[in-house]
Amino acid sequence: MSGRARGSGPVRPSLTREQVLATAAVLVKQHGPGALTMRKLAAELGTAVTSIYWHVGNRESLLEALVERTVEELGDLTPRGRTPAARLVSVARALRRRLLDHPHLIAMVHERGLTERMFQPAARALVHEVHAAGLRGAPAAEAVRAVLFQTVGFVLVERNRARTPVQRPGEQELWDVRGAGQSVHDPALARALARGPQPEKLFTVSVRALVEGLLNTPSTPSRTPSRTPSSSPSRTPSSTPSSTPSRAPGTDSSADSRTPGAS
Repeated sequence: MSGRARGSGPVRPSLTREQVLATAAVLVKQHGPGALTMRKLAAELGTAVTSIYWHVGNRESLLEALVERTVEELGDLTPRGRTPAARLVSVARALRRRLLDHPHLIAMVHERGLTERMFQPAARALVHEVHAAGLRGAPAAEAVRAVLFQTVGFVLVERNRARTPVQRPGEQELWDVRGAGQSVHDPALARALARGPQPEKLFTVSVRALVEGLLNTPSTPSRTPSRTPSSSPSRTPSSTPSSTPSRAPGTDSSADSRTPGAS
């Protein structure tokens, strides 16, 4: 009698709420929320519709549970790298992958007005790293938002390109070095543009440049030792007018020493 119930077929493992949600998430990911019905979900799980209701309630309750599950999963981001800059880039890359992997689920979250909550864990991870880099206050907030906007904006461009009809002429024809590409006087550049973008590589390059620019500011003392007046002997208050013949008459030399690099 092992493995069988009396007078029935093989005993099925007990269904769990997590199994129901995981299967529903796969259906939504593949076909969108409109394709998710209780009957289809029950068929995928090999169970009765009443069993689905028992675990998650009606369809609206199921969708709400999927939204909560998606919000939790998107928050599971672990920064990686040896420096704050590297860890900031790693958070952005992980967030981009999550957004690309779950477009329908992300849309459901947005439709229910939970977008800000969904991005909060990623924002907190970014805050931790910009603080580690020495930023505080408004510059830190701007850095966090810049990385988030760059990531979300990049994903939107990627999705738009994926939905765009086939272009004629395409990039390969437009940048053919034997044709229009010759006008740029850089055959290597034309050949690279003709191959089309590599989104993962392009995103990493762009977000890394953004992060390095955000962290290399006067708000980060360890990165700007050469910007202090004492590091430029030629700009000391003791400089005489004769040592700077190009200075306009009446210019205060002490003011010049306070603004290195001013003309």
